[in-house]
Formats: sequence, structure tokens, C-alpha cells
Amino acid sequence: MSKIGKAFDGKKAFIPFITCGDPDIETTEKIVRQAVAAGASLIELGIPFSDPTAEGPVIQKANIRALAAGTTTDGVFELVKRLRKDITIPLVFMTYANVIFSYGSEDFIKTCRDIGIDGLILPDLPFEEKEEFLPVCQKYDVDLISMIAPTSKDRIAMIAKEASGFIYLVSSLGVTGVRSTIDTDLGSIVDIIRENTDVPCAIGFGISTPEQASKMAKISDGVIVGSAIIRIMEEYGKEAPVHVGEYIKKMAGSL
Repeated sequence: MSKIGKAFDGKKAFIPFITCGDPDIETTEKIVRQAVAAGASLIELGIPFSDPTAEGPVIQKANIRALAAGTTTDGVFELVKRLRKDITIPLVFMTYANVIFSYGSEDFIKTCRDIGIDGLILPDLPFEEKEEFLPVCQKYDVDLISMIAPTSKDRIAMIAKEASGFIYLVSSLGVTGVRSTIDTDLGSIVDIIRENTDVPCAIGFGISTPEQASKMAKISDGVIVGSAIIRIMEEYGKEAPVHVGEYIKKMAGSL
């Protein structure tokens, strides 16, 4: 079992997404610590990028705020080093191929290993092009997380068979953002995934309420929440950590 797999061991995983540097790196560090204390099983840390693929307006604005605050990739690496002094749950980066290419793929992924990042999620990396990064990820024992969408159809089994860490199942079409209902037939997609791999599957995109989280957790191994958390960060700014912690405790308790 990979380090990421331990987040799902014997329980449903609650996975918050946090844009690093919004409103600043110091607040991000406090939010991560609150998230861990509130019951997060694994945390996705977003490295801000000027043109984030698949993100709705809430997370787009968070990226803009983080970049305006001077957040850099090296600054995020330093944040993770500080967190890893006492935080032991799995941490993964959610970022974009351009961020890694511009840094240097080998240097970026080796640094991930060195500072304690367990996986990478790259929404703009098609499954067919994963060889751009997969060999380097395998070299440094960093899981390259696969994404499966409702449009994946005939590719679901193929993607699942080669997955590592966990599978990010996108709940619905379109960009990230809170949704009032999630009507996609996710159960049948999860069935195909489970026929082809033992790698855990977590559902994300649009989940914001305990009721939605509970429903999604019944058919999967975990739940990912991003935009609803970023909204709290936008509303409260530097005072957000305690509010994010309260929200995560309520959401994690619903699984």
C-alpha cells in the first residue's frame, strides 16, 4: 500500500483542496493544520497558476489572489517543509503541466519526494500523455494521480488498471464549483473502476454539503471538496483557518 492508500485504510477519506498562498502562505499553513485537526485524511495543495484548467471562477480568483500575494513554487515547497515537521497525513500537489515544465520536471518531482509530497494531480495532463511525467514520478516514488470523468467511457477501465495512489473521479461535466445537485450515474463508473483496480476512488467537483458528501461516500472511498473551502477563505481571509476547520469537521463527520 502506498502512503496515499493509508488515507483510505479502514475509513472513508475526506480530502480538502487548498490553494496555497491565498491570502498568504502563513494563513495557508494555519489552514492546513486546522484541516488535519478537524479530520482531513489527505490534503490537496494547489500550486497557483495564471491559467488553471478546469477551474471555475472561485478557484480561478484564489489563484489570482495567491499570485498577487507573491506566491511561488519555491515558496510552496518551503511551506511543505514546515508542515512536514509534524504533519504525517498524505499531501499531494494539484498543479499544471506548465508549472512543472517551467521548473524542470526532474527537479520538481525530486523535490516533491525530498520534502514529503506523496502524489501529483495534473488536470491538464491527458492519460495518453502521462509518459511525460510517469517515469520520473516512479523514479522518485511520487504517485501520479489519475482522473476519470463521466466522458471517459471506454477509457475508464484502461485508466483504472494503470492508476496509483488514488483515482480522482470527477462528479460532473464542466468546471469546479459548488453544485446544488449531482445527477451523474457515478455508481456505474465506480463499478467499472472496482472491476479493474484495488486503488481507492474519491469523488470531487461540486460537493459542498454534508448531505452530498455522505451520498458520495456511500458509493466511493472518499470525498474531495475544493470550491466550498475556497469560498470560506475568500470570505474570511486571514481569519479563515478556524472557519475552515469547523467546516471540515462537519464534512468529515458526515462520511
